[in-house]
Amino acid sequence: MVPLWWYISLAVVVFVIGAAGVLLRRNILVVLMSLELMLNSVNINFIAFGRYYDDFRGQIFAIFVIAITAAEVAVALGILVALVRNKSTLKIDDVTTMKG
Repeated sequence: MVPLWWYISLAVVVFVIGAAGVLLRRNILVVLMSLELMLNSVNINFIAFGRYYDDFRGQIFAIFVIAITAAEVAVALGILVALVRNKSTLKIDDVTTMKG
């Protein structure tokens, strides 16, 4: 059996890669993919701890997170398509339409 700390260390590495992508990149698509990485690291933790404690709740939470992520991606891609049609760019610095 694989020890629990392997899963936790994998989730930490994936989360750090995702956080670095969110903080350092300027392309909106890359930022969204980095957010997906961060949510997947949370799913790894949910499933690992659920398996460690012999409880199905971790897997159930992971399924809910995956469903919410799919809905988020659908809305975000719709917003991005409208943004590209109006501004012709995907760089975060060039988009100022959300400012009040």
